[in-house]
Amino acid sequence: MAPTLAEIAARLGGELRGDGRRMIRGLATLDAAGPEELSFLANPKYRSQLAASRAGAVILAAEALADWPGDAIITPQPYLYFARLSQWLSPPPAVAAGVHPSAVVESMLPENVSIGPQSWIGPGVEIGDRAVIGPHCRIGAGVRIGADSRLYAGVTVYHGCTVGRRAIIHSGAVIGADGFGFARDDEGRWVKIAQAGAVAIGDDVEIGANTTIDRGALTDTVIEDGVKLDNQIQVGHNVHIGAHTAIAGCVGIAGSARIGARCTIGGAAVILGHLSIADGVQVSAGTLVGKSISTPGSYTGTVPFLPHDEWLKNFARLRHLDALAAKIRALETRLDAMEKNA
Repeated sequence: MAPTLAEIAARLGGELRGDGRRMIRGLATLDAAGPEELSFLANPKYRSQLAASRAGAVILAAEALADWPGDAIITPQPYLYFARLSQWLSPPPAVAAGVHPSAVVESMLPENVSIGPQSWIGPGVEIGDRAVIGPHCRIGAGVRIGADSRLYAGVTVYHGCTVGRRAIIHSGAVIGADGFGFARDDEGRWVKIAQAGAVAIGDDVEIGANTTIDRGALTDTVIEDGVKLDNQIQVGHNVHIGAHTAIAGCVGIAGSARIGARCTIGGAAVILGHLSIADGVQVSAGTLVGKSISTPGSYTGTVPFLPHDEWLKNFARLRHLDALAAKIRALETRLDAMEKNA
């Protein structure tokens, strides 16, 4: 599909400047785009690349127009515009409805769903209209999957879990495995705690490859509407993630943590269990969140690995650094005054 600039603007909005008949055959960065490709300027630090770009047209904000004389689509949010355009120009591969002969299906399903080769659909499963279950997926008993959802190859959804509408779950994800719950007996042996909850996933959720979401011990692990989870994330049992929160790869979230809505959590951050994070919090990559966060804002921090007692002692001192710095400044001021009077 190669739409014109005018067709793009008619579909997605924005103000068109230049030749609306220009054909667009792809999207590319400013430094890589050619005459038949559309680029975008979202970050002002790349504005200097406009002059040398060979792009056929650029999506940009009005304040950058002075640096780009060519064809353009003008919008207040170029990156959001680019995201919506990318979905239109690069839809997922079409999949024909029907059940592959090698699939094992133990439930009644709508005729317009697609079940891939060697997938297993257990008893009592409900799958909504137009859903796509890729090859080698395993869908346990009593699972519910909403309409227009897509599970790529090798996804496992354990019994009793729920996936909302328009979900995207990438290969290797495991939804609803047992949480890490054990009690120790008098002889030091571990006794498993039955994980009787499930996982409840809302609408418009995306879950990355090889991400794991554990089922709850007593109540459900909850992933609210619009949450975006990157690859290789571990979500412990009874975690609750609020709507439209985005979490980057390799994050570990321990059991019973509660994360608010519209948060962003950078890659490889670690969130300890049984704490709460307020709505609208941004956690930087690699940060260890060791206590609850009650105020929206950005949080960053790493600490060296130390013996536990030493770490506690040093961290207690670290919390008083501002007060110590103020005392030092006051002492320096007094010394300066004493030297002048000497």
